[in-house]
Amino acid sequence: MKRSDTNRSAFAGEGRAHAARAAVKAAWWGATGAVARAVTRSRAAPAAASSLVRAPPPPKGFVRRAWLVALEKDARDIALGIYPPMVKVNHPLKALRRAADIIDDARVVERRRGRSGAREAREDAGPGGAYPAYYRQNFHFQSGGWFTSESARRYEAQVETLFGGAGAAMRRRALSLLAQAWRGRDHRGLAILDLACGSGAFLGDLALAFPRARLIGADLSPAYLAEAARSQRAAALVQATAERLPFADGSLAAVTCVYLFHELPEKVRPVVAAEIGRVLAPGGLLAFADAIQPVDEPRLERLLEAFPAYFHEPYFESYEKTDLAALFAGAGLAPLGQDQAFLTKAMLFEKGARP
Repeated sequence: MKRSDTNRSAFAGEGRAHAARAAVKAAWWGATGAVARAVTRSRAAPAAASSLVRAPPPPKGFVRRAWLVALEKDARDIALGIYPPMVKVNHPLKALRRAADIIDDARVVERRRGRSGAREAREDAGPGGAYPAYYRQNFHFQSGGWFTSESARRYEAQVETLFGGAGAAMRRRALSLLAQAWRGRDHRGLAILDLACGSGAFLGDLALAFPRARLIGADLSPAYLAEAARSQRAAALVQATAERLPFADGSLAAVTCVYLFHELPEKVRPVVAAEIGRVLAPGGLLAFADAIQPVDEPRLERLLEAFPAYFHEPYFESYEKTDLAALFAGAGLAPLGQDQAFLTKAMLFEKGARP
């Protein structure tokens, strides 16, 4: 058997094993989400917000098919050797504790939603001068906003519960675009910044895909950076605001940015886009992932309308109307590719490239 055939066979086996682990993960977090909804009775949006949901329901079975595509694309990229397997199934007791914590916190979230309690994080954040006003909120109505260690520990599980175990697979559409663009390239010495790295999950994906690259994670939350430090010891972690990054002009080979822009006010987005353009070297790449927009998949528009109705997302509506290609073009970044899966789309931009 030729070496290339052996490699293809090994990649295919890894893809099958990954798919099996992903199925276990999806079943677990899907069940956790179902229990959380049953406990809190939060199937209906708050009355004041339900009027925002105007789009027709998706066709029967379409949501599940779209959800499956995210898992299938992830497994396909592993089978093709684009990036290595990512899913690890936790010890049953650890998984059970995490699920119990999510269900318990869901009751708190439900009470906070009922009284529009989205400002409590201002107290957790301390003095107002350290953080932008828009940041000092309970996004998603989550306990502690971005400021407590409890929030940082449960964030990843909350995301997976929300998306039925497909959260990581969706965001890896950005990893797929970057890995394909850099396939065959020597990654030694290349500096990759994961902007708004949070608790470090995507940094972990980058570390597996680009083990020789120099990884940097930047986030504004000390609690989330501390959580990232526990699991991503190979990355340098920096506390910084996205509007003013502590990196020299043209010093980075790539920037990744996952689920940040829908949580930025409209006037802040061009500022952050310009900072990304500033720190990227000529020919540097931005791998971007965020929520799909209605134009990407009209059949899922009702779910997009429901998201800010169920969760505190004050800037989501303006994000949904944003021309992302034009936004990044203003920062000197031209689109090279795009992909999407379920409720996430990924875009790849290059600094200095022709559109």
